[in-house]
Amino acid sequence: MADDVFKALADPTRRRILDELVERDGQSLFEICARLATKHGLGLSRQAISQHLAVLEAADLVRTRRQGRYKFHDLNTEPLERIVTRWLRPDARENTP
Repeated sequence: MADDVFKALADPTRRRILDELVERDGQSLFEICARLATKHGLGLSRQAISQHLAVLEAADLVRTRRQGRYKFHDLNTEPLERIVTRWLRPDARENTP
């Protein structure tokens, strides 16, 4: 699982997507594309952003939910918290089930 997280974080576009979700969680694909274009000058297609989101979803860094016709993307920090616990707080790891 940690390998998927590191793979997902290796790409700068995916890190920017996560940054945007930190700033404003629960965005649609259209909103993410617009924010990446205006704030970062990334003119990637919706399909390209969707593929990046799929990698983030496979690493469980992003979770999606549907509301009617729309799909919203939410940040999930649990995989990052597990990594932090593993290396920065090994004493906390001993107390987890």
